[in-house]
Amino acid sequence: MTVLIIEDEAAAARRLEKMVLEIEPDAIIPGKPDSVESAVEWLSSNPAPDLILMDIHLADGSSFEIFDHLEVGSPVIFTTAYDEHVLRAFKKNTVDYLLKPVKMAELGAAFEKYKRIHGTSAINHRRLTQSGSDRNNYLRRVLIRMNNSFKLVEINDTVYFYTRDKITFLVSGGTGRRYPTDYTLDKLEELLDPSIFFRINRQFIVGIKSIREMQIYSKGRVKIDLEPESDQETVVSVERSAAFKKWLVEN
Repeated sequence: MTVLIIEDEAAAARRLEKMVLEIEPDAIIPGKPDSVESAVEWLSSNPAPDLILMDIHLADGSSFEIFDHLEVGSPVIFTTAYDEHVLRAFKKNTVDYLLKPVKMAELGAAFEKYKRIHGTSAINHRRLTQSGSDRNNYLRRVLIRMNNSFKLVEINDTVYFYTRDKITFLVSGGTGRRYPTDYTLDKLEELLDPSIFFRINRQFIVGIKSIREMQIYSKGRVKIDLEPESDQETVVSVERSAAFKKWLVEN
């Protein structure tokens, strides 16, 4: 089973991870976000974990804010030093509510409760659903920080990415707006669906929907006119040209 730990205290996160692995030796801890922002970004960009251990008070606010940004389908075990949030917590998909410091016996009992309620069939169903759907295997949306707020931009609405002055920008096809992101192009190349996006050079990842026209360029390269238009020249590098032409016809 996969268990996501959302906790802003590094020592507490390490202790929880150790306890989880003692209770479930085969458990996988795919991430340990420490804030509302990083938790929303993680949950937006990865397959849903089987279970979440969630601290209520995080570095940048209350973990209940996570539920305002996206639908959390995974069961949750809340961990907190305060008991005034019990009623609010149980309005969510809550398995249990544990007071810090979390005791091994209490966490073990919470895991047993999770198994009684959800069982292994729910875990297997979720995994089958995720493996059978490409949208769960690749990045689906990007969380953008805008001054004192966040904006979720759907990858389906995104046409290309580029770097300038060491900042990676996302370009929306619907509005043509450009948003700075926290991802590098190298990381995006790992997360994006390769049937839709292609890294044409060191500065650009283009989506198939962004290509308006293509022209023959020197040394067998291809020059691309993008939509929305870019103020930077977009030419497929020599070493990527053959793979790019193959990508065009095979996807």
